[in-house]
Amino acid sequence: MPGPYTATRKNENMNIIEITDLSAPELAPYTRLTEAQLRNKLEPEKGIFIAESPKVIGTALDAGCEPLSFLMERRQIDGPAAGVLARCPDAAVYTADRSVLQALTGYALTRGVLCAMRRPQPRSVEALCRDARRVAVLEGIVDSTNIGAIFRGAAALGMDAVLLSPSCCDPLCRRAVRVSMGTVFQVPWATLGDSPADWPEAGMAHLHALGFKTAAMALDSRAVSIDDPALRAEPRLAIVLGTEGDGLARTTIAHCDYTVMIPMQHGVDSLNVAAAGAVAFWELRAR
Repeated sequence: MPGPYTATRKNENMNIIEITDLSAPELAPYTRLTEAQLRNKLEPEKGIFIAESPKVIGTALDAGCEPLSFLMERRQIDGPAAGVLARCPDAAVYTADRSVLQALTGYALTRGVLCAMRRPQPRSVEALCRDARRVAVLEGIVDSTNIGAIFRGAAALGMDAVLLSPSCCDPLCRRAVRVSMGTVFQVPWATLGDSPADWPEAGMAHLHALGFKTAAMALDSRAVSIDDPALRAEPRLAIVLGTEGDGLARTTIAHCDYTVMIPMQHGVDSLNVAAAGAVAFWELRAR
């Protein structure tokens, strides 16, 4: 029965390890560990996340994230991944042909490259908001695709930070990182509290104490239009977006300074939360 390695080839810049199966403990982050195990809540200093594609990995490196190892197609080593590998001379590079990796993992690698990286240290809400004028606040958003898309919109459309309720999906889960195109490493983020009990009352009080007015994006007969001049004039504004389907909780809306809606046409009653977020970020950006 063959072992996980058939050969090891080294040069002055890289430690390249050929593989034939993924049973080695070193490859567990790519094949066997769940997102919760990768995050490692009990020992956060040991937490890991997976970045995919040279572009996303490069963005994570630019943000100071520490690479641990790579898993990639052989052809990527001297091709598209060469640049990021040159920046990570101490990281092991596990490799095989595309067909071997797809058979072993059960899926095609995004642009042929995965990187296991150390999770960065959590940031504090106070540090993120010290000079912020516009922040996005996410309540209970659990779909990783939506989280990634919201981060991409926040980066492109002028949000200074993203704050998440404790029940939100982890922004560093694999799919969120991929969908965000690495913007989860460019827009600073933090969690408003440690448990669901910290939201919304305590979290909203925290935002108000930091000098933010809060705008709940919600369908409500008393809501003001998103182009209301009073919203643009606010020096510090937190744009609050709710969970898929149900939207924001009534208690959250009640704690906000504004309730805001996007005018709709053709009988459409709402937008996907990532699309609504993009509209709100653009319209309410700091001028």
